[in-house]
Amino acid sequence: MKYNTIQKICGMAFAGISLSCVGVYAAFTLLITQWRTQFRVFMNKAENEAGNKAVDSLINYETVKYFKTKNLKQIVLKKYEDASLKTSSSLALLNFGQNTIFSVALSAIMVLAANEIAKGRMTVGDLVMVNGLLFQLSIPLGFLGSVYREVRQALLDMQTMFTLMRINSNITTKDNAPTLIIDKYNSCIEFKNYESGKAIFDDLSFTIPSGKKVAIVGGSGSGKSSLVRLLFRFYEPSEGNIFIGGQDISKVKIESLRKNIAIVPQESILFHNTIKHNIGYGDLNKDQSYVENAARMADLHTSIMKWPQGYETPVGERGLKLSGGEKQRVAIARAIMKDAPILVFDEATSSLDSITENNILQALSRATKGRTSICIAHRLSTVLDADEIIVLEKGKVGERGTHQDLLKREGLYAKLWNAQTKSF
Repeated sequence: MKYNTIQKICGMAFAGISLSCVGVYAAFTLLITQWRTQFRVFMNKAENEAGNKAVDSLINYETVKYFKTKNLKQIVLKKYEDASLKTSSSLALLNFGQNTIFSVALSAIMVLAANEIAKGRMTVGDLVMVNGLLFQLSIPLGFLGSVYREVRQALLDMQTMFTLMRINSNITTKDNAPTLIIDKYNSCIEFKNYESGKAIFDDLSFTIPSGKKVAIVGGSGSGKSSLVRLLFRFYEPSEGNIFIGGQDISKVKIESLRKNIAIVPQESILFHNTIKHNIGYGDLNKDQSYVENAARMADLHTSIMKWPQGYETPVGERGLKLSGGEKQRVAIARAIMKDAPILVFDEATSSLDSITENNILQALSRATKGRTSICIAHRLSTVLDADEIIVLEKGKVGERGTHQDLLKREGLYAKLWNAQTKSF
């Protein structure tokens, strides 16, 4: 409408300048925004990398100091700084260009209007009117330009999130899947002709009776820790089935499956919160007394009470303020808090000294009493009290039996035992 008004009052020349201003402004905005997209993408990648490196360096600050590699971290930060500078510079160029286009159009209008006044065909009031109309045109132009730029930038910034949202999980709960309902008297675990798609297991079959403590041992790479992921359905079998309490775990609700299994992982990951929260994470609905009882069973309560803030002590990023042994005891206490029918211990005492390990083994003995428990271990001395020991070899059950039975067979278990006892 402004073009028609300018054309009607001032003539085609004024309308042409206004229309050219809009066209050039729009084309410039589209082209420059598209061109600077590459800088924004590169900056986002550099920012993510710099952020990850910064967090990694803070968590592993001692390692950085040991090997004097802080210069490598500075290179990553410099890359982000350069990318950020290019992004800011390209934005400044965009804003400068937009203002220049409008200023040139305004100057042309003013020169043309001044000539018309000199010829007596326009008044000063007409000049002010044309100037006002062009300024009114600049407001929506600037708004549309900034909105387009912000939308493009937001879409780029969310690109990683969109990519993540498009990924479909291979492990999902089937429609109308039943809930896994078991207790410590009905929690038998059975691997039946299991073959993983990752070439870890080959026709793996064995049964863990309800209420029994079974140890899983074997050489490195035999698939001991992979069994844990199978129970939690982090993998799907290419053939065979896994049953818990007589129910195929691939046909029950994943949430109910994982609710019935408590685990002490090989690497204990803690949250950036209090020691109370990290222990209580096993069951956040229970009160302080349960937290303290779990800490006592994990031989941790006495140490916590010596800290100035007690159970409100922050553990730091990923448990940075705790020693390796303390983190592992927190993980044990967390598993005790969950009070699940099935307990899994994946190298639960690997970071403990001999005295603490002995105390923990006694605590684990109390915690596993009457429950179906799986103890995965490298140190065979920690599983001597197991009701049965299963030895994995080349993705299959190589041997199984009690400690004494396996020693008499002089197979792989006996070799592992002799190798460990000779090293002391």
